[in-house]
Amino acid sequence: MHAIRHHAFGGPEVLVYEEVPEPEPGPGQLRIATRAAGVHLLDTVFRNGAKDSPYPLPALPAIPGREAAGIVDAVGEGVDASWIGRRAVAHLGFASGGYAEKAVRDVASVHEIPEGVGFGEAVAMIGTGRTALMILGVGPVTAEDTVIVPAAAGGLGTLLVQAAKNAGAYVVGLAGGPGKVRQVAANGADAAVDYRAADWTSVLDKALDGREATLLYDSVGGEVGRAAFDRLGFGGRMIVFGWSAGTATEATVEDIVGRGLTVTGALGPKLLERLGGLRALEERSLAELAAGRLRPAVHTFALAETAEAHRALENRGTTGKVVLIP
Repeated sequence: MHAIRHHAFGGPEVLVYEEVPEPEPGPGQLRIATRAAGVHLLDTVFRNGAKDSPYPLPALPAIPGREAAGIVDAVGEGVDASWIGRRAVAHLGFASGGYAEKAVRDVASVHEIPEGVGFGEAVAMIGTGRTALMILGVGPVTAEDTVIVPAAAGGLGTLLVQAAKNAGAYVVGLAGGPGKVRQVAANGADAAVDYRAADWTSVLDKALDGREATLLYDSVGGEVGRAAFDRLGFGGRMIVFGWSAGTATEATVEDIVGRGLTVTGALGPKLLERLGGLRALEERSLAELAAGRLRPAVHTFALAETAEAHRALENRGTTGKVVLIP
């Protein structure tokens, strides 16, 4: 079979499309003939070999990829043979192996894909979808909210905009560049603002139209995060789940206490426990997709073009969830 491997840490160019042996499912495992594989920003951290990574780096050579969907074509000892031929999706954990034509996973971590759901959508929801539900569990949204979503054209941002609109909130999405702004508007945001424009904060104020934001979903940080933070009214909430700008949004205790704000982190094992664990979030995520309440945006690349997919993701040249097609 073909897979993407890297034999050294480094830039996207270390990702090589090559032939490798097929993996065989062990006891309690099944094998998925992959139709779609998810790409996560964390994959680029593992590829780079970053010394400050909060997670252990893979042994080399490594096949990256933490999410896979496809058709079950083999099962290991102790696994019901009725799985063969079924459409399945799984988060592969830190063991990776998703950037390949076939991947194995413990059956306990695999979900059957609901009818009417595509492979790319399933891959998006098994990882990004469950994270969106974690964030919404920490920062629930109501019809009374005025919500700002930075990175609103990304995989998470797309789902958060949808969830906020489903709840009846007024939603302002921030995105970088005209194309992404058009996508945010098409996704249902009440206003879409290009934070790369010189006068974007004035445009943001016009979009708010006299409203004070009550809820900020911040994964960007830096100057964009701070500008959005400054538009939270008294008693507003800020939910933090990253800082893609490289630095977290700067805010002092005086900022927070003086304005009666609540700032909450939305990731971590303790939170997962409170929300029922990963599998429960994955099941809910797939159910939301099957019901049509949440629909991920998917940006596809051929498996052989994985290096270009990583390059585009790191340069913010993608929208929605990046998915590889073998």
